[in-house]
Amino acid sequence: MESSSEFPTSPSSGTTAITNPGFPVSDTVLSGASLPSPPERTSSQGGGIPLSKTASNVSSHSHRQSFAENQRHPPPSPRTQRHPSFTQQAIQDLMNHPPPNRHQNPRYVGRDWRDVAVGELLQPDEVKWAELDMSIQEATKTLFQSSPNNVVLVRQDSSSKEAMSTFDHSDLNAYLLAVVGLAKPEEEQVALYRDISVKAQSQEEIPLRDLQPIFRKEELVKIPAESTLDKAIEVFGGGVHRILVTNKDSEVVGILSQLRLLEFFWNEAVNFPLIDRLYTIVLRDLQIGTQQIIAVNADAPLADALFLMSSEGLTSVAVVDNGHNVVGNISTVDVRHLTNANSLPLLKASCMHFISVILSERGVEHGRDSFPVFYVNPYSTLAHTVAKLVATQSHRMWVVESASPSPSAPATPLLQASSSLPPLSTLSPPAISPGRTGSPTPGSATVVVPPPGAITTSTPQSPSTQGPFSSVPASALPGAGLSGRLTGVVSLTDILNLFAKSSGLRPLDPSEQRARRRRSSSSSVRPTLDIGRENGRGSVDSRR
Repeated sequence: MESSSEFPTSPSSGTTAITNPGFPVSDTVLSGASLPSPPERTSSQGGGIPLSKTASNVSSHSHRQSFAENQRHPPPSPRTQRHPSFTQQAIQDLMNHPPPNRHQNPRYVGRDWRDVAVGELLQPDEVKWAELDMSIQEATKTLFQSSPNNVVLVRQDSSSKEAMSTFDHSDLNAYLLAVVGLAKPEEEQVALYRDISVKAQSQEEIPLRDLQPIFRKEELVKIPAESTLDKAIEVFGGGVHRILVTNKDSEVVGILSQLRLLEFFWNEAVNFPLIDRLYTIVLRDLQIGTQQIIAVNADAPLADALFLMSSEGLTSVAVVDNGHNVVGNISTVDVRHLTNANSLPLLKASCMHFISVILSERGVEHGRDSFPVFYVNPYSTLAHTVAKLVATQSHRMWVVESASPSPSAPATPLLQASSSLPPLSTLSPPAISPGRTGSPTPGSATVVVPPPGAITTSTPQSPSTQGPFSSVPASALPGAGLSGRLTGVVSLTDILNLFAKSSGLRPLDPSEQRARRRRSSSSSVRPTLDIGRENGRGSVDSRR
């Protein structure tokens, strides 16, 4: 949930395409491209002369080039003869160079973006609510309908407009891990997690109130609608993902996310020269992003990726092969594919297999296969990077050491699955062995990617994948390693932090927010940060 290229896939005999579960499958916007025609093969032995039955005293091998000569002048690689289709080329041009015929918006022309009110970016009726006594099943249905914000605000009762908490895909992931016994709770929370598993196994409704202790706790930042964007970007530049916008009565009237603000700067940058001039600079010169990346091996079980995102407070994780080449991306939004009880065996299947399932399902929805691209390289312009983030509705782009030499993407097999969507309470946890309080700690296939130039003495070991699915290793997929070696990551936080600093503002330190997310799994306190109306300063109010 970041532009894409395609390979048509033809289902093998006996396979059935995944049926739409009835909810929006993903919040990512994919850009597809038609498959370019394969290059015509040319003879690699241009000097060869066919043998003739006519009389001749000349030996046939004298008319052929020797094997050694052919090796000195090998034929050109077919990869160099590939050309993007018109659609793919148009997408690439759009991302590399914003449309030249952009017109200034009368609403913002002549204005400083720092003087634009937060309320001007809101959309009507975008806030989705859930009550503390609402079941996790009903809250999940509401979450799936909350696009593009991908969050549900939790309140005390239906008459209130004050948010006490939130419910998003990261919380859904935490619940799923608890239900199937893959979470690793603190000692004082073992009984709580076991109780959740038992209730889910017995198909008993579980209210959000009972699940608050297991959800990731991130402070609720509130800001008045009349506040200006400079206040918001200082908060976003510090790593906060969303801000609750309130009216004069302190009632929540909207949600402003990092992605919404970045979309605003992408669409309206022509009105703000201070921002627009940054788009032509390459990432290497901007020196943004980080080289400290945690990825997951493509052959690792999907459960490892889900546990990694939950324990590290991440919304997405890169999937790499044994050479650290990016082969895919898994986000917390993808957890919605696991709310069907029949899909639980996917937890034991490989991450690469799960990616192929997602792509196949998108292909059924869109009538064609699409392969979202979640990576850039150090020589990509900021415009190219922002365009991908906006197009894919993603929180981050993985930085690879080189660009993909071909827009081709591996074919994605289809998988048989149920068309119904049973309630989440039907998810049954695995049996726990006597004398053990939980399942083995996931994460054995986690890959800590070394910085560029580091010498890797060994390759990550890929654990065996158990389950009913025949998982295809990432290395066996055609084109799986064409992205390039993973060397860094650029997030929405990094870009908004850049915009803030280039405008003379002082955003918060993103590292503090990241550390807070990692600690939040063991805390039941969700602080609320209210940014004042007069001076823009706030105070932290810790609430249960």
